[in-house]
This record gives sequence, C-alpha cells and structure tokens, in this order.
Amino acid sequence: MAISFDKGFEMHAQGMLLRAERAEVIASNIANADTPGYKAKGMDFQKAMQQAAQQQQMGMNRTNSKHFDVRSELNNNVDFRIPDQPDTGDGNTVDVQVERNLYLENSLQYQAGVQFLSGKIKALQKVISGGR
Repeated sequence: MAISFDKGFEMHAQGMLLRAERAEVIASNIANADTPGYKAKGMDFQKAMQQAAQQQQMGMNRTNSKHFDVRSELNNNVDFRIPDQPDTGDGNTVDVQVERNLYLENSLQYQAGVQFLSGKIKALQKVISGGR
C-alpha cells in the first residue's frame, strides 16, 4: 500500500505557506510605517485556510502548463485593514505596535507548525523503520 504524503501534509504545508505570506504582508506594513498615505493591509488567515481546504476538496490540478493556476490568482484574503487609531494627518494607517505584535504572533504560530510537521515526519520515520 502506497503512502500519499501529498494528502497527509498538504493542508499543513498550505498553512505554512499562508503564514509566510502573512509575515510578508505584516513586514510590508512595518516597512511603510512612515510612508504618507500608506494603508495597512491584513490577511484573514482563517478565510485563506478555508479557501485552501475547498480547493483541496475540489481537486483542482493543472492538467496543462498553459492553464491558469487558480490558487495563484486568488489574493488569499489580503485587504486593507480598518485602522485602530485616528488619522495622524499624513493618511498612514499603520500602527507599528500592532504590527509588531501581529508579526510576533504569526512567527510563533509558524514555529508551532514547523514543530508539528517535524513531529509527524519523525513519527512516520519511526513507523517506516519499525520503531528503531
């Protein structure tokens, strides 16, 4: 019986990719904290994961290299964030403290995902090697 690693790890791998993308969005906000008129962006991680799960269930695979990959066409729920603070006069909606906290939270969740995947891989190695 063949083991399908794609099915066993696909959602976890997708979650890791979404966490990495979320880190990029947050880092972009922090980098543009002093840019006049910059609007902070955010990513709804839960919606993005639901979207990924739906795509996995539909089994959307490219059968030809000329077909569009619908997964790359979606924006993974990246949108402008509603500001928590009043406008400072320059039109920038980035709150650096909020962004730093979001970045820290996201990085902790990313690390937890790495540890989870590492544990699953070690368990599979143990099963394959017969517990040695």
